[in-house]
Amino acid sequence: MNKVIIFSAPSGSGKTTLVKYCLETFPQLAFSVSCTTRAPRGSEKDGIDYHFLTPDQFRARIAEEAFVEFEEVYTDKYYGTLKSEVADIWSRGSVVIFDVDVKGGISLKKYFGEKALSIFIMPPSVAELERRLTSRATDDAETIRTRVAKAAEEIGFQSEFDKTVINDDLDAAKTEIKTLIENFLAS
Repeated sequence: MNKVIIFSAPSGSGKTTLVKYCLETFPQLAFSVSCTTRAPRGSEKDGIDYHFLTPDQFRARIAEEAFVEFEEVYTDKYYGTLKSEVADIWSRGSVVIFDVDVKGGISLKKYFGEKALSIFIMPPSVAELERRLTSRATDDAETIRTRVAKAAEEIGFQSEFDKTVINDDLDAAKTEIKTLIENFLAS
């Protein structure tokens, strides 16, 4: 059976760090590169971290029904998962791993159903989340305020996921996730 693993979390929860750990730990996993209309951050590369599209290019893909799921997170700031990306990973015999926002994670779980393990990464607190986003130094103060407000709302959706992992101790979170994935892949 073709399977997918979905990681969602408020921005700054450590989701991307945990996804990278999973990719290093489980060779049968392959990262699904999402599309976005936002500008690259830091050292992000097109086709590796995201497929960076203009809003018009993204809307054209929506019209073509090219996405498994997509979301307009902020005005003209789209994120989405291409059907072709999932099909390509499955054709190689790999399990898809997603790193998506909370609404995207809920949509993917609904789409894939029992083929999916959805994991919500919970920050230790909203205050810690704000500290992490500030220390990242990739966003301005207004963007951080917006992300923190959104995070407080997103935490309310954790019950929509199969499992919640609190990331207050990275090693403990890694251990818990490793067990969850081992059990899911063996089922």
